[in-house]
Amino acid sequence: MGLDEDSLAYHREEPPGKIAMATTKPTSTQHDLSLAYSPGVAAPCLEIADDSADAYRYTAKGNLVGVVSNGSAVLGLGDIGAQASKPVMEGKGVLFKRFADIDVFDIELEEADVNAFVDAVAAMEPTFGGINLEDIKAPECFEIERRLRERMDVPVFHDDQHGTAIISGAALLNAADLARKDLSELEIVFSGAGASAVATARFYVSLGVKKENITMCDSTGIITADRVERDGLNEFKREFARDIPAGDLSTAMEGADVFVGLSVGGIVSKSMVQSMASDPIIFAMANPDPEIDYESAKNARDDDVIMATGRSDYPNQVNNVLGFPFIFRGALDVRATEINEAMKVAAANALADLARKDVPDAVVKAYGDDPLQFGPEYIIPKPLDSRVLFDVSAAVATAAIESGVARDSVSLEAYREALEARLGKSREMMRVVLNKAKSTDQRVVLAEGTNEKVIRAAHQLIEQDIAQPVLIGGREEIHATADSLGLEMNPEIVDPSADSLEAYADRLYERRKRKGITRREAGELIHDGNYLGSVMVELGDADALLTGLTHHYPSALLPPLQVIGTAEDAEYAAGVYLLTFKNRVVFCADATVNQDPDEDVLAEIAQHTAELARRFNVSPRVAFLSYSDFGSVRTNGTEKPRTAAERLQNDPSVDFPVDGEMQADTAVVEEMLTGTYEFSELDEPANVLVFPNLEAGNIGYKLLQRLGGAEAIGPMLVGMDQPVHILQRGDEVADIVNLAGIAAVDALTTDDDQ
Repeated sequence: MGLDEDSLAYHREEPPGKIAMATTKPTSTQHDLSLAYSPGVAAPCLEIADDSADAYRYTAKGNLVGVVSNGSAVLGLGDIGAQASKPVMEGKGVLFKRFADIDVFDIELEEADVNAFVDAVAAMEPTFGGINLEDIKAPECFEIERRLRERMDVPVFHDDQHGTAIISGAALLNAADLARKDLSELEIVFSGAGASAVATARFYVSLGVKKENITMCDSTGIITADRVERDGLNEFKREFARDIPAGDLSTAMEGADVFVGLSVGGIVSKSMVQSMASDPIIFAMANPDPEIDYESAKNARDDDVIMATGRSDYPNQVNNVLGFPFIFRGALDVRATEINEAMKVAAANALADLARKDVPDAVVKAYGDDPLQFGPEYIIPKPLDSRVLFDVSAAVATAAIESGVARDSVSLEAYREALEARLGKSREMMRVVLNKAKSTDQRVVLAEGTNEKVIRAAHQLIEQDIAQPVLIGGREEIHATADSLGLEMNPEIVDPSADSLEAYADRLYERRKRKGITRREAGELIHDGNYLGSVMVELGDADALLTGLTHHYPSALLPPLQVIGTAEDAEYAAGVYLLTFKNRVVFCADATVNQDPDEDVLAEIAQHTAELARRFNVSPRVAFLSYSDFGSVRTNGTEKPRTAAERLQNDPSVDFPVDGEMQADTAVVEEMLTGTYEFSELDEPANVLVFPNLEAGNIGYKLLQRLGGAEAIGPMLVGMDQPVHILQRGDEVADIVNLAGIAAVDALTTDDDQ
């Protein structure tokens, strides 16, 4: 099937459309229903009647946006009417929810009269925290937005005007910088004089472009002062009329620094591009066909053409989804009365700054594994970069507060954490740990220091002040890779090929001389990053070790086990995964180390994992898992977890609830624990799950991750004398940063214990 047929099938699949309503409170009992509706609902109604601001406290208004249209200018379809525009408005709702967790009611009004349309939208103010105007034709859209902003006390934003302006504005900031041109000196030509073009031109002036340097063209040609009265131009075109000779688009583009296309496809030729100034900037944003295609513009001349389009199959897509969800998120969260110019400028600057940062692996993979690095081919971030949420929203919220239109104030750090929590429980949990890591200066050895991912992770550790990375590897190679990635960093490096390692070799020999290692062999082994890093940590020259990205797990684990060993109160190390669900977290152990643990090992694993849970601010509740519930089956296999549970229950030093053996569903379903097995030591579902063997643990956590939709953090190694974590081959930069943060917090805990 073609795209049209695929889209029709997509939209008509049951249930038709793309959005639905979901409840956010329990509705499973009669009491729940009496709270949700009559008679209990009277209480919040009366509170709101006394103080209308309480609507934000007791209803969904603060996270609800109305997407409103009359269907008079839909996409590239034109005036197709309100009903026909509904699929587009639903789609807008999907984007609001997907990217910023904002709920939407789409409102299609069969109304062309400006006065009636404004009255209808203004009357809905009690319902919504904000209004997104969509697909309304010019010039009416200007008047509608202006009047609604004056009448309504919630943000009103016409995305067709301001969305393209803000996103292309961010692109312009970076493109001008790459072209080594000052905004105030840019000569800019617009093709198109509709709502989007006028709003974009206005916004560029807010960014620092001089209005007198903007030449706007409509279908007749350059908008000149002579045409104002002769052609009866509307007030919006008049705003950019210039007192210059008449001419067509090709005339206007001669010597221009920037071309901004918001018109129709195929109207710009190679020769017109060749007539522009050096290192021209071309934003050809007509959809689906740009004013000039990407290849033609890039090949038109020998110098560096910086090109952006509205298409996703070329670099630098000017996509409005980079703007409106996050702008509204920031505005809603401080209860802004409007979205003003300062907030729009803040959004553009935040997007421009984000494009200069290292791009997460997950984003690169989502866009086909092509390199994404700041430069002419990458001047604006990608919509799937989750950092847009907390960078842009936080910038918008801050600007709203500073410009005086916010009714609530927020702590920027706390707000960024709240935004991160919207992306999933794992982000919230890791933020707890990373914040703890920032309170110190722990030195974390990265044994595979020449690996590109490791170097990028080291840069983030420094940039975010999480830890001080110590890279093991060739000094020149590491610096060359960092330079090629555009990373400004000067990390500590231990170069086995250039630095003296005699003291470390001596220590390795001392540790292993009665384990079959000669002094000569120690001198050779110390050049292995795993052994070198282990000795550095064991000697106290570093606080923690990360390795394993390019090794099998067992081979990466062996050197730290041989050199560092387990803690004084531990006989065994174990591997733990933290799995996060929407409203729950569980720690799964052991998933990587002990193949067939006995009751002693199981008990020790439980204690180490409980300690780890507390580092994430989680109060541990431990369940030993089996295929039996509390003695229902008695075999050697069920006896081990039962005995381990009893051992901990009888240990007065154990200060957390623990029980077992029990089946997995018993451990995690509250009704089973408090109903069927009311005698259980656990009065809430377990959050530390100790599996009976490595096979079960590995299978269990992977099924939960792949089929249960859990996000996994780990594996985290517990029980070591000093902090060591073994990466998985194929881990992404974010995983390395997370484990380095965990290692830094581990080191803090180790220091406190000594």
